[in-house]
Amino acid sequence: MKKFNKTIILLILLIFVILQISECSKKPVGVARKEDIPYIKCQVCEKLAFQVFQQVQAKQAEISPKKISEYQIIEISENVCNLKKQEADWILKIDIVEQGDRLELVEQDSEGQCNSECKTIERACQEVMGYSDTDVAEYLYKNKPQVDSLVKFLCKDLTGACSKNPPKVPKDRTPGEPFVSKSSKEAEMDKILKSMEGMPGAPGMKMYSREDLMNMKNFGDEDADEEEDEDDTQFPSNLGKVLREKENKKSDWKQRITKGILDAGETVKNHANKVSHRIRQWWKKKKAVLKKKSSNAKKSEL
Repeated sequence: MKKFNKTIILLILLIFVILQISECSKKPVGVARKEDIPYIKCQVCEKLAFQVFQQVQAKQAEISPKKISEYQIIEISENVCNLKKQEADWILKIDIVEQGDRLELVEQDSEGQCNSECKTIERACQEVMGYSDTDVAEYLYKNKPQVDSLVKFLCKDLTGACSKNPPKVPKDRTPGEPFVSKSSKEAEMDKILKSMEGMPGAPGMKMYSREDLMNMKNFGDEDADEEEDEDDTQFPSNLGKVLREKENKKSDWKQRITKGILDAGETVKNHANKVSHRIRQWWKKKKAVLKKKSSNAKKSEL
């Protein structure tokens, strides 16, 4: 009976984990080194432009033959510098390397632990993009440029991030931390957490961190699963049948609930993007009108 209760508890816990995951990391969070941003700003901008271009192309291929909408491009532009979103996963593969009197952004084969360098790149990315996400989205949607044209538009014409050479790095600069790759289990947990980000109802639910999930018994451990299967063979046959039926019913229920929540979240998110885009377009026109009125007023005074 004790083993039976243990199995049921683990099953119920797994279902709640899937439905109630929320990012709540217990590890110390790295802090961006703002003083390093001028040395890497242009490189970050170039990689940012490349990422936006690639992700828009990937999205278009995913939904083909439908045409990608401007709102979908805006969503990519808004999320590409936010490490809480999957669109910013590219930042996790970048290592800041000291090369003489300059800093070089070197792309690694796998994602790394997010410490101060990761946060510094995120901060630089956000400074470059700023409020230009809708302008970038509009440029991509209307002009359908090649990646080189997008780099020029974003990094020189729009933001000026690459308008001049970066300053030399001082000799007394404290080196950054070494690049440490994530384990496959850590990478898997982070992807699950990000996929559940923003799910309706999450704030009122029990929170589980990546460490909580990784420390749960049997998660991703095939040997432990086999041991549990061996224990199950000791149950009476009719009890095992009942348990399997409960697992199937709960699995179906879990899938229906999860799908309903994700669909609702996607609808709300799309609506919010549309409203945000309309407000920004309205404000852009409003500023243009105010600027024109101010200019006319000055002329009339003269």
